[in-house]
Parts: sequence; structure tokens; C-alpha cells
Amino acid sequence: MNINVIKNEINKNINKKVSIAVHGLRNRVNRYEGIIYKIYPNLFTVLINGEEKSFNYRDVITGEVKIKYL
Repeated sequence: MNINVIKNEINKNINKKVSIAVHGLRNRVNRYEGIIYKIYPNLFTVLINGEEKSFNYRDVITGEVKIKYL
């Protein structure tokens, strides 16, 4: 998958609700629900319970971060 495809897909869904699964160490998965808030050249932020969390486009490509549009 191309990073520009990921950026365009996320940009189309700005201000929409998403579910994000972050795969971490020791098979741990952290799940968040929020709204895609801001787009930057190397990352995007999601507003989760009034707090911004940032995610990298590369992590979406590698599968460490999975996005589900709600």
C-alpha cells in the first residue's frame, strides 16, 4: 500500500468517527474510539475523550495501527 493512498483516505474522513487498534508489545492491543482531528505531513491526530493522540501513517501501512471507519 502507498503512503499517499493512506493519507488521502484519512483526509477524506477528517471529522468522522473511527475506531483505532494499536498493536503493541507482547501481543497487547490498545483500542480507541474518536474523531480524526488534524492531518499533518507525517502523522494524523485523533481526538479521544478531549485528548489528542497522534498516529503515524507508516504504522498504518505496516499494520501496527488499524483504522476502522464508523
